[in-house]
Order: sequence, then structure tokens, then C-alpha cells
Amino acid sequence: MDITRFETGPRMSQAVVHNGTVYLAGQVGNAGDDVATQTSQALASVDRLLEQAGTDKTRILNATIWLADMADFPKMNAVWDKWAPQGNTPARATGEAKLATPEYLVEVIVIAAL
Repeated sequence: MDITRFETGPRMSQAVVHNGTVYLAGQVGNAGDDVATQTSQALASVDRLLEQAGTDKTRILNATIWLADMADFPKMNAVWDKWAPQGNTPARATGEAKLATPEYLVEVIVIAAL
């Protein structure tokens, strides 16, 4: 089986396709922006990477969202709910975690079908 990698760097690839499945690295927005803006930016990156891989958000199977503070859950959800394809919403989990830097407030990880 072939493996195709997108935006590959020395540490990781932003997307990997294998056996009809697309795996995205965690997507974040601009450090220091508010959680709604970071969520919008992260979801725009998801859209861009899925397009590069040859699929789109209607094919997302699973999403994992990490928030630096669960108090931001409603603000993140407001952005997610406008973005998520109604009728094609994925399985999703959201939790709280320390992210790579304190200025990151949200990280979005998805797995999608081609």
C-alpha cells in the first residue's frame, strides 16, 4: 500500500494518506489570537489539507479537539457548529490539555476518508 505525505517537515507531516484514510496532524491557529479566531484558523487548515489530499470535511470520520481551558468550550463550539457539515458531522471528542505553548488555545485533529 502506498503512503502519501503532505507538507512533510523534519519532525512530522501535516497530512498522511494510507489505504483510503487521511490522517491530519493537530491544526492550530495563530498563537495569541482568541479561541474563536484560533478555531476558525485551525478549521481552515483542516479544509486546506483535506483538499490537498483529495477529500473534504463531509468525509471526516473522527475529530479530536483539545482546549487549553474547557471554559472556552462554548466559544469553540459556536465556530465548529457553523463549520461542521450538517448531516455529515463526525464522531468527536473534546478535552482539556496543555498545548505546545500557552498562547495556543485550541488544537484540532481529524481523520477522514478519501
